[in-house]
Amino acid sequence: MTEKHEGLPVAGYNPQTADKVAIVNANKVLEERCIRAAEAIQNTEGMDPRMVALAITGIQQSFMWLNRAVFQPGRVSLPEESQG
Repeated sequence: MTEKHEGLPVAGYNPQTADKVAIVNANKVLEERCIRAAEAIQNTEGMDPRMVALAITGIQQSFMWLNRAVFQPGRVSLPEESQG
């Protein structure tokens, strides 16, 4: 039997397997390493801080999409849809 982790009480997110949680946790570590590497470059003289900030945003977006691919959140019903 595969262990399930209860998700946050956020609409659209379902319980996840331990394997999926481990994948996303590993991704979070990789994301943090990439961001810290970019920040080290950002703090180097002669670098364009705007370009590095854009790179950091791109890193964050990429990992967000990657983690959404793993957790596969769904669409939610709107409150007005449940009114009869």
